[in-house]
Order: sequence, then structure tokens, then C-alpha cells
Amino acid sequence: MPIEKLEVGRVNGRRLLAPRWHTAGLVAILLATFAVGVWLQRRAGPGPGLVPEHRGVLGIYVTAIFLDAALFYYIWAFTAPRGTPLRELVGGRWRSAKDVLIDLAIALPFWVVWEWTAELVHRLLGRSTAKSVDVLLPQSPVEIGLWIAVCLTAGFCEEAVFRGYLQKQLHALTGSAAVAVVGQAVFFGIAHGYQGWKNVVVIMVLGVLYGLLARWRKSTRPGMIAHAWSDVYGGLKMQFLSRLLSG
Repeated sequence: MPIEKLEVGRVNGRRLLAPRWHTAGLVAILLATFAVGVWLQRRAGPGPGLVPEHRGVLGIYVTAIFLDAALFYYIWAFTAPRGTPLRELVGGRWRSAKDVLIDLAIALPFWVVWEWTAELVHRLLGRSTAKSVDVLLPQSPVEIGLWIAVCLTAGFCEEAVFRGYLQKQLHALTGSAAVAVVGQAVFFGIAHGYQGWKNVVVIMVLGVLYGLLARWRKSTRPGMIAHAWSDVYGGLKMQFLSRLLSG
């Protein structure tokens, strides 16, 4: 039996993607994630690493994929039957090779700006004293392959959740594009609490850039490409540098 599409309400003529309680639930999940991240930082033992050994990294990768997918499912499973299809969360779909090339042409310079911004904010904040996650970087071909899967999942799911859902929902609730962009960026940073507060601030700033890009393009597709590639590049670059310095 098909699920009836339900109207979830409007605020001053702006259509909500989901009821307020659904968004509050997402916020609660993100705050819980932040709390767990802070706890992981505090319980980490002596040494620079968040976890003491590289062993078991494949399980961590699989868990990361599952958690991102679960967060995406939380928004998609509720909004889709109520009149918000996936293409609306994403911001349309590719209809031709030209569409793909346009998004790639936007994503590449955006990623360069992203890298420069991240470096600038890191320098302004100073060296982070948070426990490092470098031990989780991929080493073997199998780990590299699964790492890329983690990055692709994060690029799609996190952009759909934060820019595709949360930013639009905050805009509908407040009527302010600025509040929507900044608000989703704050929660985007909070979701990465396990990286330490300085990295959280950097991620918040980058979240603003992603939000502005999504608002300008009315699509999360360029952001998804840039997000996934930045994670792939960052992880493989750090592993390469680590091997270079140790060798």
C-alpha cells in the first residue's frame, strides 16, 4: 500500500521539510555525537594518537560508513514519503555530461579555496593539542579502497544532511538565509567533536563555505564532489607525508 504524502506544515508561507520534532531529533543526535567525541578525546591514553594502534582500522572505516548512512537515512526515510524526494534534498540531478562537467568545474576551484581557508584558520588558531587521528589513515591497498568508500559516503551523506536538509529546514523555520548557513555549519562542526575544539572551529568555517556554495548553486552536487575529494586527498596526502618523513 503506498504511503500517503503528508504536508508537514509551513512557517510564514515557507514549507518545512519535516516537523520541528524531527529536526530537534537530528540536533539531539549531533549533540550526542559531539559528547562522544569529547569523551574519546579525554579518555585517550598517553601519546599523540586518539587510538593507540592501527590494528582494527577496517572496522572503524565500516562503522564510519554505517553512521553516515544512518544519519542520511534518518532524514531521507522521513522526508521522502512526505513529498521531499531525494533529488530535492540533493538539488536536482545530472541530466547530461555537461551537467557533470559544470559541477566538476565548480568543485575544483571551490576545493582550492577550501584548502586555503582551512590552512588560514589553522594558522590563526595555532597548533591543535587534540589527540591525533593519523593512526587511522589507510596504509594497505585494501585500506585505501575502503578509505575512499568512507570519503564518498561522507561526501554524499553529510552534504545531503547538513546542506540538503538542515540548511533548508533552518531557512524555513527562521526566514533567514544567514542563520540557516551559519546554523548548519555550527552543527557540522559539532558532529566532528572527536577531532578537538580547534578542528571543530575550522570545520565550522568550512561548513559556512559549503553552505554558501549550496545556496548559490541551489544544489549540493558540487559540494558533494569537493567534500569527497578533500577527504580522499587529505587522508592520502597525510599518509604519504607520514611515510616520507619516517623513511
